[in-house]
Amino acid sequence: MDTFELTKIAGAVLCALLVIVGFHTALEIAGEGRAPQKPGYTLPMPAVKAPSDIPAGGAAAVPSPVDLPAVPPPTFDAAAVAEAAATASPEAGAKVFGKCHSCHSAEKDKPSPVGPNLWGVVGRPKGSLPGFNYSDAMKAKGGDWTLADLAGFVHKPKEYVPGTKMSFPGVADPSDLADLLAYLGTLKQ
Repeated sequence: MDTFELTKIAGAVLCALLVIVGFHTALEIAGEGRAPQKPGYTLPMPAVKAPSDIPAGGAAAVPSPVDLPAVPPPTFDAAAVAEAAATASPEAGAKVFGKCHSCHSAEKDKPSPVGPNLWGVVGRPKGSLPGFNYSDAMKAKGGDWTLADLAGFVHKPKEYVPGTKMSFPGVADPSDLADLLAYLGTLKQ
């Protein structure tokens, strides 16, 4: 096979991709004028003001953001998750640990693949596993890993230890996190 044949094959592949992308783009452009069949989500509306509050022009005033009640964002309570770990399922936590297994080992004396080995992590001083190169931020954190500390770290690692090397986004679901903490609590002698 010579280079001319390879050029023809490459040209055919690129032409096919161009036709596919062009067709898809044409469909998107043609579909922009249509309204969706059903809205995906209806936003809650603030209460309408009383007729006495309507301005003289007759149109109802649009509430300003100051008029709307402030809804605080849900807060994460690491202590509550740590307490829930006492009655959580270590078996379910082992399944949640599947997300962690690509970087962490959980067997005693097994080497650390990317992240530190988590055998005996509960009660261990932070940033102290021999032979593992922790970030300076983790080394400076200090203290021992309590269940509440682990809950805060595993929930949002970059917020709990700014500057950590851990790139995992975190476990958002408190019940999954409680199960994971129950599992990590079993990793000891």
